[in-house]
Amino acid sequence: MSVQARARRLPWVIKYRPRRIDDVVDQERAKKVILPWFRAWLEGRKPSKRALLLYGPPGVGKTSLIEAIASEYDLQLIELNASDYRKAEDVRRVVGAAAKKRPLFKRGIVILLDEIDGIAPKEDAGGLTALMEIIPETENPIVMTANDPWKEQLRPLRNLVEMVQFNSLSLTHIVSLLQRICDAEGLECEREALRFIAEKSMGDLRSAINDLQALAEGYGRVTIGLARAIVRGREKSIDLWRVLNQVFYAKYAWTAKRAVTNSEEDYETLISWLNDNIPRKYSEPGDVFRALDSLSRATVFLSRAKFKGHWALLSYLFDLIGPGVAMARKEGGVEKTSYSYPDRIKLMAMTKSSREIRERLALRLARRLHASSSTVKREILPFLYVIFREAPDPTTAARLAIGYEMNKDEVSLIAGKRSSEILRAIDKIKRARLEPVTETTGKSRPGVEKPGKGKRRAKPEEKRRGLDAFF
Repeated sequence: MSVQARARRLPWVIKYRPRRIDDVVDQERAKKVILPWFRAWLEGRKPSKRALLLYGPPGVGKTSLIEAIASEYDLQLIELNASDYRKAEDVRRVVGAAAKKRPLFKRGIVILLDEIDGIAPKEDAGGLTALMEIIPETENPIVMTANDPWKEQLRPLRNLVEMVQFNSLSLTHIVSLLQRICDAEGLECEREALRFIAEKSMGDLRSAINDLQALAEGYGRVTIGLARAIVRGREKSIDLWRVLNQVFYAKYAWTAKRAVTNSEEDYETLISWLNDNIPRKYSEPGDVFRALDSLSRATVFLSRAKFKGHWALLSYLFDLIGPGVAMARKEGGVEKTSYSYPDRIKLMAMTKSSREIRERLALRLARRLHASSSTVKREILPFLYVIFREAPDPTTAARLAIGYEMNKDEVSLIAGKRSSEILRAIDKIKRARLEPVTETTGKSRPGVEKPGKGKRRAKPEEKRRGLDAFF
């Protein structure tokens, strides 16, 4: 493939991304903080805070500015996505090593961690702790990016870093950059169409460039008619909190419907949030009843659409979870209470590890029993729960655990409060299998009576066969 052909196929967000610091527009306030901070590192003066946290909406130039700085200042850029390095050992191995590394051919090194707000508060807590141990000792500048830096799990991290806000790009700047791309590509572009694309992007330059490229490659020109017909999705960047506000505080049915249709959240998540917050936001029982009734009807339409393929029913879903919930408010107002995280989502997060252990055990039993994993979960595991938790003698459960090669986590899941008792029984059986009676000395192992006179001593292999008969 020729160089020209590769250039044509290159995504425009890469082809036209900023190469120099001045190419990153409309972020002058952020530059006033970031550039002196980098110059201090290059002059050998380590700043009091050795890490930056850049935050703001997606597509406004956070990552692009750091890439441009690395290019202009001749720095080696080590770019990582925080969602790929969440565990403590990964952070120490990758980020910790980069923090002490020295460049071979460049003036310095900068470590860029994208999407730091993607680290989960419980599952990945060790990763944040490890990162906070590295930052005060780092020999290289560390820069992190986040869309939402105010998450609770990031509170201790915020005290260690210099926070720099990036604002949404203005409509004028986005239109100007889109026009520059059109000129470079030799495209016929109507100014009104570019403005329409910029409005739909809601300040996200990356999404605006993607929409422009989609129109240009699909139709060879960018007109207002094509833009209105094709560019629809960028309003989906409305976040969950705005969706809930626009539903609960809607004065008109169409505003509530637009909020749910433009949301990027999946339907089940939206229903869960609405279901748990309707009783908190509506004070009158009649309003709560009507809203929950509308929501229950929405779940019926959603299940029919998913499992029977009747996707036309989704239009009713939007009417029911948007206007249906908003217009249910007839007797009272909306309470000024904060939104509650759905219990279903919290429960799913809390039981994630247990469900994973259960799935692994079901798959192993399915192979041993020549059955499907769903059959095992439905018909076999309930019996195992009863045996492991209710059987008077823990030896029975211990033998089953050994026979099915269950590990400690699987035994703990099945046995519950009796897990320690069954684990001791497993250990006792395994020791019995590995410590047969010796024939040379005639001594028995501890805890086993010596055979009486005239009785034949069992051979080790016979004892093993006797235990194996249980499995």
